[in-house]
Amino acid sequence: MIESMELDRLVPGVPGRAGGKLDGGDMARAVAGRSGVASARRPRRPPVEVRTSPRRRKTASAFWQDGKVVVVVPARLSKADRVELVEGLVERVLAQRPAITTSDRDLAARAAVLSDRYLGGVRPDSIRWVSNQLQRWGSCTSRTGEIRISERLRPVPGWVLDAVLVHELAHLIEPSHSPRFRRLTDRYPKMDAADTFLAGYTLGLETPA
Repeated sequence: MIESMELDRLVPGVPGRAGGKLDGGDMARAVAGRSGVASARRPRRPPVEVRTSPRRRKTASAFWQDGKVVVVVPARLSKADRVELVEGLVERVLAQRPAITTSDRDLAARAAVLSDRYLGGVRPDSIRWVSNQLQRWGSCTSRTGEIRISERLRPVPGWVLDAVLVHELAHLIEPSHSPRFRRLTDRYPKMDAADTFLAGYTLGLETPA
């Protein structure tokens, strides 16, 4: 799993009172309750692990690790202060990996915006996340207008997911990888950078731990 950039945040000044002990599970549930993660628009919020550090005094941080968001906070913080701080950091981390929590409907909306911007508004008949696509990032059946996106792309940055979406949408116009197809995909300005990212990401997924 590729970790996101660690995000630091200043901890508000609070007295050194002993707050109630809150473990990672309780913290995750508290954050989930505040953020409304049970809604249909966010069906796949990743697990949150909260760690306390007696050495930290002024900062907290959050980062991706093994498919979950890890938040490190000063041990001196009270329960209420931890919940508020963790919620903010988790939202910032999720913003860097927008596909983590998106539904098929969200994916279709994202594809529509990209198509309008780069490909003249072409639309698939269906587009969805799939878990059985392990050798490809995406696939398109131009005859039926169906697009499938691998679940393995959920942790990647949004601009990388966008490149895969543009690639598959372009197949609705040009089924083969012809020069015409390349001209279509090259309209997305970060296509080459996304290819480079995915080459390294693939290596990371396939390298034994």
